[in-house]
Amino acid sequence: MKRSVLLGLFVTASMMASTSFAADKPADLCDANIQTINNAKGQLSSSPELSQRAETSVQKAQALKAQGKIDDCVAETSQTILELRKSTGTNN
Repeated sequence: MKRSVLLGLFVTASMMASTSFAADKPADLCDANIQTINNAKGQLSSSPELSQRAETSVQKAQALKAQGKIDDCVAETSQTILELRKSTGTNN
């Protein structure tokens, strides 16, 4: 009986700790995606349309992040990264 209580307390503590550590992950992903797009913009000089799309996406993502819409920021930037990779032929 004592073991099951201790196990329950351990599991509960682990779950509570993991959610607190994961709280900042989406914002970090949003920032990482924005940085990825900014890095890719330097390679898009030959394609003004893609460069403009990347710039628009970064501005929109930063506005979404400022509004606290982190999931929308991640979705916006992820979609842009996919489009950039598809158009440049980069699979990474």
